[in-house]
Amino acid sequence: MTDDLIAFASKQEMLAKSKEFWNPDKTQFWIDAGIPLVIGQREGYYLYDIDGKRLIDVHLNGGTYNLGHRNPEVIAAVTAAMERFDIGNHHFPSLARTALAERLVQTAPRGPDGNPALTKAMYGSGGGEAIDIALKSARHATGKRKIVSIAKAYHGHTGLAVATGDERFANLFLADRPDEFIHVPFNDLTAMEQALQASDVAAVIMETIPATYGFPLPAPGYLAGVKHLCERYQALYIADEVQTGLMRTGELWAITKHGVVPDILVCGKGISGGVYPISAVLASDKAARWLTEDGFGHMSSFGGAELGCVAALRTLEISCRPEVRSMVHYSAAAFTDGLSRIQREYPDWFTGVRQDGLVMGLEFAHPQGAKYVMKRLYENGVWAIFSTLDPSVLQYKPGILVGPSLVDETLERTEVAIGLARDDVPKGRQ
Repeated sequence: MTDDLIAFASKQEMLAKSKEFWNPDKTQFWIDAGIPLVIGQREGYYLYDIDGKRLIDVHLNGGTYNLGHRNPEVIAAVTAAMERFDIGNHHFPSLARTALAERLVQTAPRGPDGNPALTKAMYGSGGGEAIDIALKSARHATGKRKIVSIAKAYHGHTGLAVATGDERFANLFLADRPDEFIHVPFNDLTAMEQALQASDVAAVIMETIPATYGFPLPAPGYLAGVKHLCERYQALYIADEVQTGLMRTGELWAITKHGVVPDILVCGKGISGGVYPISAVLASDKAARWLTEDGFGHMSSFGGAELGCVAALRTLEISCRPEVRSMVHYSAAAFTDGLSRIQREYPDWFTGVRQDGLVMGLEFAHPQGAKYVMKRLYENGVWAIFSTLDPSVLQYKPGILVGPSLVDETLERTEVAIGLARDDVPKGRQ
């Protein structure tokens, strides 16, 4: 993209045309929130507004930019691949798709025999599409229709995925189907068993840490308990790792930290390297049975695009490096220490941190507290976003390659923003 191809007379003109031609409500929401951000240049963990304002990115578009914006290794791999590949043809076997499928299976959680428990890879172009593939696969494998998910969950906005999430989005498009899509509270095994005990559920779908709900952490033994109930009542377990995968928690797949081997695992966002859209579903032989029955059962022109597969292969290689794992553990500990220190400064306002590695939710005393902090962070050069379904919690997600100096700078700016935001809250509401 160059200025001579895409240009507006001013930022205000561009925002006005965004409202006219793109998304009026969303554009106006950000203007009203005091965050009229229009992203121009981006590099590493920095964003630049088109007016030149620099922001440290700890939103990362849900983990899409785990490796930073325009990661040079991923860009080099895709640039080289463009000498030979393009999107490809989804109907035919492909060098890049097959190589990525093999590599993904090699990374999958291990079964009792020590071999990968998920043996097939299926592709989409985004996380919602991959969730749809996972749900369709579970229904085919079990012959059942019902899907159980967590209240306030988020699994995307496509046809089936939106019905598994919060009613705010399901109701908007008349996708709510309580007879087929059952929502139960998080961390409640009793409610989960009640939903499963009729043995008429195809699958339970779980974000390992629910992102849009503010990263509430699973209680010890909870996810393993859900998996046990799935086995007891003949339902499949779908692990949604779209946001928590790719080393964000210090393990490639967060679910492995809970000793759970899912029947299906979904990844997206970060697997793209932030460069080319791609998502993937890993499935057991049982869950992927439709692939041997009718391989044309799901088709996606851009799912598993060959350039995307090249980006994903390099992303996996970088993410799995021992030094990257070590860096994640180091940075996570540094953020733990720094945020704890800030919390001690403002104990009645900054009330807690939900953390697993570099997945963090910052809790504030006001029900809209994260919105106040988000605005002050933006003013102070940090971009983080409030949790849509619990705006008392700020999503705070540094990248997995973040270095010590940027950790320190981010914490310094965060401390200032949290202090200023406390004073913005109407008196008596903290």
